[in-house]
Amino acid sequence: MSYTVTIEPIGEQIEVEDGQTILQAALRHGVWLPFACGHGTCATCKVQVIDGDVDVGEASPFALMDSEREEGKVLACCATLESDVTIEADIDVDEDFEGYPVEDYQATVTEVVDLSPTIKGVHLKLDRAMTFQAGQYINIELPGVEGPRAFSLANPPSRSDEVELHVRLVEGGAATTYVHHQLNVGDTMSLSGPYGQFFVRSSQPGDLIFIAGGSGLSSPQCMILDLLEEGDERKIVLFQGARNMDELYNRELFEALDRDHENFTYVPALSQAEGDASWQGFKGYVHDAAKAHFDDRFSGLKAYLCGPPPMIDAAITALMQGRLFERDIFMEKFLTAADGAEDAQRSALFKKI
Repeated sequence: MSYTVTIEPIGEQIEVEDGQTILQAALRHGVWLPFACGHGTCATCKVQVIDGDVDVGEASPFALMDSEREEGKVLACCATLESDVTIEADIDVDEDFEGYPVEDYQATVTEVVDLSPTIKGVHLKLDRAMTFQAGQYINIELPGVEGPRAFSLANPPSRSDEVELHVRLVEGGAATTYVHHQLNVGDTMSLSGPYGQFFVRSSQPGDLIFIAGGSGLSSPQCMILDLLEEGDERKIVLFQGARNMDELYNRELFEALDRDHENFTYVPALSQAEGDASWQGFKGYVHDAAKAHFDDRFSGLKAYLCGPPPMIDAAITALMQGRLFERDIFMEKFLTAADGAEDAQRSALFKKI
């Protein structure tokens, strides 16, 4: 049995299978509803039921209060339909969002490499091509790990039948521990995607800067490779931050891109390089490298930030002090379960964070 949900204000109608949540159905029809945790604790996916019957599911009483339930509000990630339903959702319609539907895939591990002492590069072969937008992510199911885990795609959309991931080892993290210590070439796994709204706003004028830290390099790598493959003529600057040279992975790739493309500049920065005479690059935090490169003036640029929350917060402060404002700043925070369900990894506009 299935029901139909009408999503206002866009008027989109989608079919929802028995037992499927509103959010699952929407994503698999290419309709992007705002969400974060995906399991009823953060309230990001709260929508208003205008007409019809809905089972609220296992929504947390803190995320969905009794008074809100009485008003007909539900969490799309938990709610299932008991009739045809009309809902009203807070949807940002972005003209650059391509809205590819989420699908399920089977993947085989073809390579696991050490990118740095704490980051593995995982390469997967898909059972069929996946259409996605550069900057998006996938959810992976791993043996013995409860629930899917989100990882950003590092390969450009032109390599549509393969997946490249950068996985940082998180202390006590079940998924990253499995990847680092148990995952082998030839292993198979299930994944779904694409997810996320972290992508280049191609319709918006202005040169581009990318600020990345740790394994947050994955999305900028994907986006930059795609831009250069497509012949984008805007100036592009990548600032990559790491603690030391061992953690500064894929440096050779970006140095080669810097040599081969007049419109691309690569600026690595090491935060713990003081006293290291072998390092001739920028010494300090990655946001300070951006400030030095642009002489504290960022107006007219479009900034894309990807990495751990402290790096993101410091970069936002630096950019805004340099006269770049929220409409021109886009980000993807890399968070773990330890950061709390309310801050689960999401892809959103600056104003939504």
